Amino acid sequence: MTSYQPAHCVVCGHAEARVIADAEAMRAEVELLWEYHEKRLRPETPAERLMDRVAFSEPPPLRLVQCVECGLLYRNPVERIEELTEIYARSTSAPDVLRSLHETQLPAVRAQACELRDTLGRGGSVLEVGSYVGAFLDAARDEGLNAEGLDINAEVNEFTRSLGFAVHDGELATFKPDRIFDAVAIWNTFDQLADPRAAVHAARELLPVGGILALRIPNGDFYVRRREQMLNGSAEAQQDARAILAQNNLLTFPYRWGFTPGSISRLIAEFGFDVDHFRGDVLVRISDEWTKGWARVEETLIKEPLAEVAAKNEADAPWFEVYGKRR
Repeated sequence: MTSYQPAHCVVCGHAEARVIADAEAMRAEVELLWEYHEKRLRPETPAERLMDRVAFSEPPPLRLVQCVECGLLYRNPVERIEELTEIYARSTSAPDVLRSLHETQLPAVRAQACELRDTLGRGGSVLEVGSYVGAFLDAARDEGLNAEGLDINAEVNEFTRSLGFAVHDGELATFKPDRIFDAVAIWNTFDQLADPRAAVHAARELLPVGGILALRIPNGDFYVRRREQMLNGSAEAQQDARAILAQNNLLTFPYRWGFTPGSISRLIAEFGFDVDHFRGDVLVRISDEWTKGWARVEETLIKEPLAEVAAKNEADAPWFEVYGKRR
């Protein structure tokens, strides 16, 4: 049985927060999410292909709150650290599913690899924290970056090594290599960490002056605004908001932390990083061979215009990347 503990804002330390969704509201979102994807998936879809679409590693929050000081969205109460570590250390899938995830993620992470290389201004060494199925490691190699991974899931790491990539077992806080890196990248993992502050500190110790910390995180304030629209907008606005949240894996908010551009800037600055730039984006494509044909088209029609808006303003992006340079 999952055990919980009280939480507070990891950015500014404030305990004062407004409730965004209680347990009953989150149960309603779970039902909406299943209803949305059930219409778009073929009836024979295997259970393991529902992961990261209608089922996620972490259970839905018991309650979501937003810090009144800095806008950070977070779970309160939150799952205890030891339980969180166990969830990600034991979570795995069959090799064919892992390979499918690798191929599905590859087109999107190519943009991240290119962005990181452009930020560095050259090739260089990169540590990816939460390397999972190795898609970014693949894309980084194509960009001339010498990338290696770090992940707590030893079984998935074996799969990624089978693709020819260097991956270390373990956590960032206890990772003690005999060298430094030009960049540390944490894509789609920072928001799930038990202690983001410790992660930023650990990353700083692995970087030289001028080294790059690159994070990709869900926009907590985007979720809050779209959720309000889904509940209280016109019928058309409600439908649009639900589709946008569902297609970006934000409905039920299956993450521990939902930063905003302002709150993440404040956090990394505390540990000696200046923001180089942001890049607003949408979630990687989630449709696959189990998705009905019309639903694949629908995903494109939803995400392409949203991606254009996100690229112009990270505050209007469901997901965004921040590139910080160590002072």
